[in-house]
Amino acid sequence: MKTATILLAAGKGTRMRSKRIKVLHPLGGKPLLWHALNEVAQLGDVKPTVIVGYQSEEVAETFGEMATYVQQAEQLGTGHAVLQARENLLGHADLVIVLPGDMPLVRAETLKRLIDMQQAHNGPISMLTVIAEDPRGFGRIVRSPAGGVEVIVEDVDCTPEQRLIKELNVGMYCFQADWLWDNLEKITVSPKGEYYLTDIVAIARQQGLSVQAEVIPDAREAMGINTRVHLAEAEAILRKRINEQWMLEGVTIIDPASTYIETGVTIGQDTIIYPNTSLRGSTRIGSDCHIGPNTLIQDSELGNGCEVLSSVVEFAKLEDHVDIGPFAHLRKGAHLGEGVHMGNFGEVKNSYLAPGSKMGHFSYLGDATIGQNVNIGAGTITCNFDGKNKHHTTIEDDVFIGSDTMLVAPLHIGKKARTGAGSVVTKDVESGMLVVGVPAYNLRKLDSEGE
Repeated sequence: MKTATILLAAGKGTRMRSKRIKVLHPLGGKPLLWHALNEVAQLGDVKPTVIVGYQSEEVAETFGEMATYVQQAEQLGTGHAVLQARENLLGHADLVIVLPGDMPLVRAETLKRLIDMQQAHNGPISMLTVIAEDPRGFGRIVRSPAGGVEVIVEDVDCTPEQRLIKELNVGMYCFQADWLWDNLEKITVSPKGEYYLTDIVAIARQQGLSVQAEVIPDAREAMGINTRVHLAEAEAILRKRINEQWMLEGVTIIDPASTYIETGVTIGQDTIIYPNTSLRGSTRIGSDCHIGPNTLIQDSELGNGCEVLSSVVEFAKLEDHVDIGPFAHLRKGAHLGEGVHMGNFGEVKNSYLAPGSKMGHFSYLGDATIGQNVNIGAGTITCNFDGKNKHHTTIEDDVFIGSDTMLVAPLHIGKKARTGAGSVVTKDVESGMLVVGVPAYNLRKLDSEGE
């Protein structure tokens, strides 16, 4: 049987107190709605349909081909929202799953159980519920003596007796598609002027049809996000899930409580993550690495056997056996070849260091290409910006740059050349030449051994 999924994401989310619509707030490095979309995509069959309203263009731009988007021009309730998808989905699926777009912790396997429940059920509706002490605004499930769902009572409409009910409706349903489309318009308007999808349960019961419900074993999967307090709670749950996943796959995390790994990150076996480390975006880390403590890595690629100590790595690439830090900063476009060493308080931006090169502490390389086995002395700086334009520095293989050298770009330094400590190099240096002074001048030609 073909299954279609509808995610309700038209609301503004006023309790978030934000200019940004609720489903675009980040969670685990991805927008809130992304998590539910990623799970329902595993159900196959039909591309998910997202009901959009506020900031609909931003939602569609953010998620692109992950979904089909249907506009709910007026926010007239959940029943009205689902009705907007009828034209797109009519005749394209046998079952329709409906769930809120602000439930990022639901798992695909839970939704598959919902599908299985409906396929084994002769009634038109199956739904998921939770047992919880705090209702968080959810409606109560009133069951018949036989155990089926008799009615869903909204939180605001509950009698004192009904408020004692601990089984809650979380807004996740699976419908027989043809029955759903035939009966949605039978929902009557509420005193608030809205059409509640929950009322469709009463319609089914009035027709003498069965409504089945099953309790989700882990109530956290049905956690809706209404405030930033809820967002922080979900972040903690998701972080624990992600950390446990990587530990089970062979990554050592010394202190999971202080380790933040976003959804898009990948990590190789036998890598050790030390406390206060944050791995963000699409970061890829190889095996046998030591990362942290006190390290931030954003959208970067690290090979095997790398060591990053108390440093910041952003949009950079480290090949195998690179070690940096403490307090190093790799900025966008930094690329360190195999075996490169970068000392403390160093910074690299838009530059390549070839294998075997070493960069001393308190140094800065920007817009530079560094050859193999080059020594960059402590305090070396590429002066790459003239106030208007950026200029490139090229240093060929086996060069020795003395401490506190200023390299004024554009500049080319040939193989096996050397600069004396404190030199200010403003002109190209030929291969094998020793330059010293301010500004630097040719002192003498070195022999083949660089002496």
